[in-house]
Amino acid sequence: MEKDRLEMSGGERDALKVMALVLKGERTQVEAARLLDRSVRQVRRMVRRMEAEGDGALVHGLRGRPSNHRIDPLVRAAALKVYREELTGFGPTLATEKLAERGIAVSFRVLHLWLVEEGLWEKARRGRRHRSRRERRACFGEMVQADASEHDWLEGRGPRMVLVGMIDDATGRILARFYEAETTTGYMDLLWRWLKQHGRPVSWYSDRDSVFRAELKRPGEEPVSVPTQFSRALGELDIELILAHSPQAKGRIERLWGTLQDRWVKELRLAKVTTLEQANALLDDRLVTAFNRRFAKKAASVNDAHRPLERSMDLSVILSSRHERRVNNDYTIRFKNRVYQLLPPAWPGERGGTVEIEQRLDGSMRIRFKDRYLPYQIIEQKVMNDAGATAEALGAPPPNPRSLSRQPIPAAGNKTRGKSIGAAKDRAAGAARSSAVHRPAGRSGRTSAEPCPSGGKSSGSGKPAWRPASNHPWRNAGREDIPICAK
Repeated sequence: MEKDRLEMSGGERDALKVMALVLKGERTQVEAARLLDRSVRQVRRMVRRMEAEGDGALVHGLRGRPSNHRIDPLVRAAALKVYREELTGFGPTLATEKLAERGIAVSFRVLHLWLVEEGLWEKARRGRRHRSRRERRACFGEMVQADASEHDWLEGRGPRMVLVGMIDDATGRILARFYEAETTTGYMDLLWRWLKQHGRPVSWYSDRDSVFRAELKRPGEEPVSVPTQFSRALGELDIELILAHSPQAKGRIERLWGTLQDRWVKELRLAKVTTLEQANALLDDRLVTAFNRRFAKKAASVNDAHRPLERSMDLSVILSSRHERRVNNDYTIRFKNRVYQLLPPAWPGERGGTVEIEQRLDGSMRIRFKDRYLPYQIIEQKVMNDAGATAEALGAPPPNPRSLSRQPIPAAGNKTRGKSIGAAKDRAAGAARSSAVHRPAGRSGRTSAEPCPSGGKSSGSGKPAWRPASNHPWRNAGREDIPICAK
């Protein structure tokens, strides 16, 4: 790297922000160790290196190089083979001693990890621990708790609403909004407002709702945790997600709902609020500010742990719902029962490739292929309804052929050589039309419930339908006295 330019990761830049205040004497080493999740001794070493080398001391010296302490994969294979064949059921400590006798030197901690990964050893369960009340975090923005409260906030005067809120663990400062339901979109919108006001908190503490946690279950296998839209957004913002195992674990925000369900219900009643929009306007104008002014506490530390948004963090992209779709050969994709046509230019690998659909909080939708956004339009299909009127269905599936039975049907011509040329032209014209289902040419298109008109007359315009002669074999097929082959 260049002498006057440092290449640092996002975590290293955050560490530099914390350590800069330590060097200035505005932050203690103990506080920096807690924010960086490191020991105090490690922080002291970082301080000494930064005083000697500058900001480049935070860049890891082994970046791009393999670890000097990695163990040869052949050693692992040999140890696991001996364990399976001779040491099944041995504990990691005893197995380490037996492997050393066979010339395989490995620590019991490493062997324990190998055995757990291979399913040969189970972690020991610890007994129930004594629990006590957790102290508040020291810095504002070190941890925020989030949850939602479904309550009859308007006391029957309006629709049911859900209050989604965030509370800072150190100060008790809150931010809340009313939404129609507890959804990913609501949490993303509230997080956006917090990020704009304060910046990125260090951690996010919430329950194990499906918004934050999801599992993939397959027959015969253990459930596997998969990222959700919200947990993916927190990861891109470098915000740690902490999931509580009980409501008591996040008692700070649980107690908040008891206060708000008492106070804010009466405030909404006095203001005669009847809609969700009026309720949010009252929160923004008065209620949230008044609550923070009265109940928020001063943090133990004067430092703010919030981190600023980086230039590469586009909130409209990060705080959006993303879905992948495969591009068809005709450069179309289907999403939520609608068909979208991707417009030129066509990029290499686009046809048959995978695009990412972004549903943003402002209601817009973007389609991205690799690092570029593609122009698109919705395909409109005209479908005949039962009354014969034309209706436009945006991206609707092709109509059922039975629904075309009420359309005017042209009469079928005689099967002559001259007509075969016209039939060939009709087939060519049909091939040039769209791939949707069309009314069959030369046939009635009717079902058993709607037979052809009596009298052998066609329902369309043109010559009357052809009828067999009186002595045709078809007419004598049901008579026993006349052979079928007679004329």
